[in-house]
Amino acid sequence: MRLQTKLILLICTLLFSVLAVAAAVVEYMVTSMMEDQIGTRALKVAETVAAIPEIREAFKLADPSSVIQPLAEQIREKTGALYLVIGNREGIRYSHPLPERIGKEMVGGDNGPVLEGKSIISKAEGSMGPSLRGKVPIRGENGDVIGIVSVGFLLDDINQWDDVYQWRILLISLAALVVAMAGAVVIARGVRRSIHGLEPEEIGTLYMEKKAILESIREAILAVDRNGLITLANQQTLRILGLPDDTELIGKPIRDIVPKSRLLTVIRTGRSEFDVEMIMHGQEVVANRVPVFNRQNEVIGAVVSFRSKSEVYRLAEELSQVKRFAEGLRAQTHEYSNKLYVISGLIQLEMYQEAVEMISKETDVHQNFIQFIMREIPDPVIGGLLIGKYNRAHELKINLEIDPETSFKDVPARVDRDLLVTIIGNLTDNAMEALLDYCAAEEKKVTLFLSDYGEDLMIECEDNGPGIPDEWAENIFQKGVSSKEGEHRGIGLALVKHAVDKLGGRILHEPSGEGGTVFSVVIPKRIEEPKKGEET
Repeated sequence: MRLQTKLILLICTLLFSVLAVAAAVVEYMVTSMMEDQIGTRALKVAETVAAIPEIREAFKLADPSSVIQPLAEQIREKTGALYLVIGNREGIRYSHPLPERIGKEMVGGDNGPVLEGKSIISKAEGSMGPSLRGKVPIRGENGDVIGIVSVGFLLDDINQWDDVYQWRILLISLAALVVAMAGAVVIARGVRRSIHGLEPEEIGTLYMEKKAILESIREAILAVDRNGLITLANQQTLRILGLPDDTELIGKPIRDIVPKSRLLTVIRTGRSEFDVEMIMHGQEVVANRVPVFNRQNEVIGAVVSFRSKSEVYRLAEELSQVKRFAEGLRAQTHEYSNKLYVISGLIQLEMYQEAVEMISKETDVHQNFIQFIMREIPDPVIGGLLIGKYNRAHELKINLEIDPETSFKDVPARVDRDLLVTIIGNLTDNAMEALLDYCAAEEKKVTLFLSDYGEDLMIECEDNGPGIPDEWAENIFQKGVSSKEGEHRGIGLALVKHAVDKLGGRILHEPSGEGGTVFSVVIPKRIEEPKKGEET
């Protein structure tokens, strides 16, 4: 059964039950009120009759009925009572609406309290049927009870009046039930619209799916309502905020968790903020803030996603490495294709000696370079990178030299090779790009020096290019800052700076003796562990 149908049935059943109980209570109250009013009326009429002097004096006559009967009937007709009966202490009637019953004994069996001097309202079975009556004693001159006045209204007449009110109550209840049913339909449809037509089972499934999706996302996700109270947060949020995994954030003010959060500003302005860099719990993160709108295009909250900047850099580094390896392979393929064409041409010209000499020369140069790399730089990742850069430089007509004093054997295991590749590769690429369009140098040259001597690793990359303009010298390591034209510039040196910082090193740059730039990187082989109690 659909939720809308369940809501309609539930609301209608509840309202029907409430209306039925209310109708029964109203009917009981109306009936009780009518009986109270009629009983009080009967009692007042009886008290009035009992106080008439002519009635009391008539009890002294030999035939009291001759005086009492006309007076009683006159009063009964004016008051609208069913009967007005007057009798003596023995219950013998002196008046009755039916004259033939005068002189007979009163019936009902409730004269005892009246003869004791009490006025009563009672229900009893009289000679004219069940009635509601008021009975009052008639007192003589000395105060003794000498007779009884009984004024009655039939219960059947009261029930007829009650039936009229019952129908009215029933009609009002039915009208209220119809209105309630219409309201139930409206409410059910409103609920259905507010939950986008989903059934409870579907909502439960979506909730579990949303929870699983949030926990599977590597980014931290945090949402707040328009009052700044947290409504959603995944486990990654707790990790980036440095909070225990069992911390409950839901319902807490965002300013209590992140004092400088701009989510309230996003809610106020309704404007999104993308790729905003900030420091959170001692680490750099990249945040995206987006307002949440309802159907009326009103801001009802905001969501922020943030990710550690180191992860962003790691992805950029991996992409850069793939690009560098691909360029190295392409350059090597292109370089050797040209040489093979030359050798093929020499053979076709029957210049066998020249072909052999060229093969020997290229073989010696290549083998000597590879043997030097394998001997002084045994790490295959760094060695492969340098070979690829060497081939790429040849393709670009740039002389890439590895300093003969280079030695990179003692590289501690703690030093991430991927970060070293990022540093060496980007510095080399940056130097070669600086030489591509530089025509002043007779020979375009890049010199690379690697050293593991002492307690530090040293990397130097020198070029004879145009150098770094003075206006870029201070902020050359910032992302997006570059002296070169074109899009997607100013990334390489930013990656280098980030990698150097992660390794606990430092980087400097200065003009070279040949007019270009020398970049020097110093990386400590060991980093002292922070003492207990110090901030890490």
